[in-house]
Amino acid sequence: MPHIHVRHYPRNFTAEQLKEIDEAVTAAVTRTFATGEDTVSISLEPVTPEDWDVQVLDDIAARRDLLLKAPGYWNES
Repeated sequence: MPHIHVRHYPRNFTAEQLKEIDEAVTAAVTRTFATGEDTVSISLEPVTPEDWDVQVLDDIAARRDLLLKAPGYWNES
């Protein structure tokens, strides 16, 4: 607890970029959830642009009540 799952377009991350993501996300989560670093897990899932709508947008639209932040291009009404 907690687990952060990030879906993104495929790309090659450098070791430094992965370390930066890990440290920034872990810091925010441990501070906000008042928990230790050893309780946080993070996964990265590449999704092709062709599959994005079906694998990501349809999923988050169906679970919109769980969104903390919606994509900026969505109409919030």
